[in-house]
Amino acid sequence: MRAFTGVAKNDWAAVKGYYRLIDQPLVSAVTPENILHPHRERTIRRMQAQDTVLCIQDGTDLKYLTRPQCTGLGVIGTNQTGAQSRGLHLHSTLAVSAEGLPLGVLRAQCVAPEPRTKAGAAPALEDKKTFRWIEGLRDCVAVAREMSDTPVISVMDREADFFDLFVEQRRDPSVELLVRAKHNRRMSKEHTLFEMVRDSPVRGRLAIAVGRQSARPKSSKKKVRAARAERTAQVALRYRHVTLTSAAPEHQHSAPIGVWIVHVRERKPPPGTKPIEWFLLTTLPITSPEQAEQALTWYCLRWRIEDWHRVLKTGCRIEQLAHHSAERLERAIAINLVIAWRIMLMTRLGREVPELPAELLFSELEITVLGAFAKSRGLPPPANLGAAVLMVARLGGYLARTRDPPPGYQLMWYGYTTLSGMCAGYALRDELE
Repeated sequence: MRAFTGVAKNDWAAVKGYYRLIDQPLVSAVTPENILHPHRERTIRRMQAQDTVLCIQDGTDLKYLTRPQCTGLGVIGTNQTGAQSRGLHLHSTLAVSAEGLPLGVLRAQCVAPEPRTKAGAAPALEDKKTFRWIEGLRDCVAVAREMSDTPVISVMDREADFFDLFVEQRRDPSVELLVRAKHNRRMSKEHTLFEMVRDSPVRGRLAIAVGRQSARPKSSKKKVRAARAERTAQVALRYRHVTLTSAAPEHQHSAPIGVWIVHVRERKPPPGTKPIEWFLLTTLPITSPEQAEQALTWYCLRWRIEDWHRVLKTGCRIEQLAHHSAERLERAIAINLVIAWRIMLMTRLGREVPELPAELLFSELEITVLGAFAKSRGLPPPANLGAAVLMVARLGGYLARTRDPPPGYQLMWYGYTTLSGMCAGYALRDELE
């Protein structure tokens, strides 16, 4: 990660303008929400053109361990010696199409987590960490009101499996929920939720593509994770309607909530491999194997937000930002949210629909510069989007050998950064002629 002064190629006006934007006072209108607002409005317009939209919520911790001078950070972890890790928690909503095309960032919130305190009185709903999921759902409901003809489905991982979220959805069911179950609730004296669906009849057989997974050492907040090879898992499909209740005092007057649960379990995993098993809770009607398979397909697209986080961290490297306050960091992060989305969109479109015209994502100046770069390397100018994306990857160091995999997000980020500098130099040349 380079300082902005390096990216700006000694353009003092650009450097001064950037830091003037980042260093606004707290009462300024230059907030992360306002920085993201134009992109949000365009995202909603893209959503309106879709048959179905998935609004994927997730959170990730941003660690700033080497920034002791940075003020306003929270505590995002504690190691075995009691030393605290300082940083911010980013909770966001990424809109994608039913085919997985990233449409844009709807909402992003940075929080400086407070250290855990001793148990006491139960906090109000608004004071719980889980309330950020409800805020995200409410925002999706507000967006859904602008799209009367486009169904909106809020997709979340296991952290969002709590009763209050389903109570919130029941108040305004304009947005459906699709949540991976975490809690094996007691349904009767004899059965738990997971046992109940496991004992239900098999409704179908499916093949699910399981991506490769690199090994991960144990950290302060995450367990050790073994490496996993890419494979296709053959799973049995089950689903049934269930009724959720809560024994919590605040829910003693709440009516039971009816939802559907979809279950898949791998029948014959490779030796030494834990079988794939998912339990999905949804307010979508699941009355046929086709509807259950559709819900599973949509849930698999939840990994799009994990990819986006990877672009933010390994491409844009937002954890390497060197600002001296959390307020500065949040404004810089808001800018990078859109950059990461654009890089992710560019990468996916270049792989999936390379035949589209390059003008879809690149300006006339960018296409001209890419053509000049291609000519300098003895290559044909980019004739479509896929060729233009590949040329950007070459700028980032991609070798494009016959057996090389498609370029990843980090290479695309390096390439697009280089392209931006080359375009600035090309435009300056025209001004001096």
